[in-house]
Amino acid sequence: MNQSGGSDSNQTSSRALPRRLARAPVLLLCLCLIPVAGAAATAPRSPQDLFQDLFTAVQTAGIFTDSKTFADAVPRAPPQIILRRFHAQRPRTPQALRQFVARNFDIAGPASPVSPERTVAAGLPIAAHIDQLWPQLTRDSVTVPPFSSALPLPRPYVVPGGRFRELYYWDSYFTMLGLAQSGREDLVQAMIGDFASLIDRYGHIPNGTRSYYLGRSQPPFFFEMVALLQPADPAAAFVRYLPELKREYAFWMAGAAVLRAPGAHRRVVRLPGGALLNRYWDDVDEPRDESWREDVELARRSGREPAQLYRDIRAAAESGWDFSSRWLRDPQSLSSIETTRILPVDLNSLLYGLEQAIHAGCVRSGDRSCAADFARRATARRQSIDRYLWDEARGVYTDYRWTDGRPTGVLSAATLYPLFESLASAEQSLRVAHVVGTLLLDQGGLGTTQLMTGQQWDAPNGWAPLQWIAVRGLRGSGEAPLAAAIACRWVVSVAAVYARSGRLVEKYNVVSTGGGNGGEYPLQDGFGWTNGVTRQLMALYPTFASIATVDQCPAPAGK
Repeated sequence: MNQSGGSDSNQTSSRALPRRLARAPVLLLCLCLIPVAGAAATAPRSPQDLFQDLFTAVQTAGIFTDSKTFADAVPRAPPQIILRRFHAQRPRTPQALRQFVARNFDIAGPASPVSPERTVAAGLPIAAHIDQLWPQLTRDSVTVPPFSSALPLPRPYVVPGGRFRELYYWDSYFTMLGLAQSGREDLVQAMIGDFASLIDRYGHIPNGTRSYYLGRSQPPFFFEMVALLQPADPAAAFVRYLPELKREYAFWMAGAAVLRAPGAHRRVVRLPGGALLNRYWDDVDEPRDESWREDVELARRSGREPAQLYRDIRAAAESGWDFSSRWLRDPQSLSSIETTRILPVDLNSLLYGLEQAIHAGCVRSGDRSCAADFARRATARRQSIDRYLWDEARGVYTDYRWTDGRPTGVLSAATLYPLFESLASAEQSLRVAHVVGTLLLDQGGLGTTQLMTGQQWDAPNGWAPLQWIAVRGLRGSGEAPLAAAIACRWVVSVAAVYARSGRLVEKYNVVSTGGGNGGEYPLQDGFGWTNGVTRQLMALYPTFASIATVDQCPAPAGK
C-alpha cells in the first residue's frame, strides 16, 4: 500500500530504476547517434546518475541560478574520468566548484531573447513577425556530444525558446498549428517524424529530448499532430503512424490488463466499480535533474516522505501544468502536491481521442478486430468520464481525487478538453460554456483557474494551449460566440505585449493583459506555442488582428 492510497504494484520496481541505471555500464558514442531502423535503444543515464556526488555538490551549492544549466552541461571527458578528478581534487567552496565545472564541462550561455528588434525588422505585423521567428527557433541534432543529456533526433525541429533549448512534447502540437499557417508543412512533417522516432526508440515520447525527461511523457497529443498531416482525411494519416499510436497507447495503459479494483499501477487506476481511468506519473521518484535544488528544498520543508513528494512533482511535470492548484490539497502550499492521487480530465479526454484515432486507423486498414476493440475502449472511457469527471451539480468537467472518491473541486480550463475531443453532449457543452464564460473568461482571454496561488498554472495567467483547446472545443460544440470572444481577447493581449516589447512570451496575465508571472523560472520569450496558437487564431479570425482594444472584441453570448 503506497502513500497515494490503494495498491500500486509499480512502487518498488520504479523506485529502483535510477539505482539500476547507476549500476549500468557507461555507454560511449552509441548513445549519441540515431539508432538504425529496428535497433533497440538503451535509455541513456541522466546527469545525476552519471555524475553522482559531483552533481549533488554542484546543485546544492547553487553555483548556477537555474538548476537546468548544469543538467544541460556537456562534459569534456567521460564521466568516470571527471568523477576521478573530482574525488582527487575535492573542491569544497562554491568558487572552487565553479572553476572545476568550467574546466570539465561546456556550459550553454544565458538564453538570449529570440525576438529583439535588432534581429527582426521593426514594425512588422505580428503574423509576419511570427513567420520570421521559425528559423530562429529551428534546431537540428542528428548527433549530440558524448555523455550530453541531449537526445538525438533525425530531422529538424522547433524549440519553444528561452531556457527550453530542446524539443518538447505537448508544446509542439500548438507550435505546429502556426507552422502550418506559415506554410512550413516541411517542419510539421519533420517534427512528427522525430516524435515517431522517439516512440520507436523508447516506447513513448518523453517530456522533452533530454535523458532526464525519459521517466515521464506529457499530455498525449501525438495523434492530434498526425491528424494535421491530412486534415480532410485524418484516418489516412492515422494508418501511416498506426504502429506508433498503438505503442504510445500501450505506454499509457501499461499494467491495465492485470490491475484489480481498487488499485493503481503506473499511469492506470482501476476504480472500485471496475472503471479504468488514467493519471499522470513518472517512473522515477528522485529530485528532477533540471530542478534538483528546488525539489530537495521543498522536500526538506514539507516533512513528507521524499520519494512520494518527488513522484508527485514529476507527475505534475508530466501533466505540463507544473504547477497548479489542480494538484494541491492545500492550494497555497506546493508541499501538499498529490498529483498521483488525481484522475485528470485533460489526460482522459486525450486518451479517448487516441482510442478514437486508433479505431479510425484500424477501420481504414481493414483490421476489424482492432477497430472493435478500440471502439469498446473509447465507449468505456467516455462512460467513465461521464460518471467520475462530470460534476452534474456545477455543470463542469473536473478532476477526480480517486483516493477520496470525490472531485477535487478546482475549476480549471481543463474542463474544456471533453469539448475539444468531442465527447461532451450538447447539454454538457452548453453548461460548460456558461461556467467558462462566467468564471474563467477575463480581459486578456481564458484564465487557467480562479485561484491566485503564485503557481504559474493558476490565475492570473493564461496560456496559449488552453486558448486553442477552448476555441476549437467551443466552436465544435456550437458555442461560437464564446470561442470568438476568447480568441479575440487573446490576440489583442498578445499584440499589446508585442507592440510594447517586440516579443511574444511564454504566458500572459489575462487580468492586466501583460506578460505572465509565477513559477520556478523567469518569464521566457520565444515562444513556440504562443507563436503557433496566435498565428492559428489570426488565420481563423483575420479581422481580430486589426482590433486595438479588448472592448472592441465580440461579446460572448448573453453578455
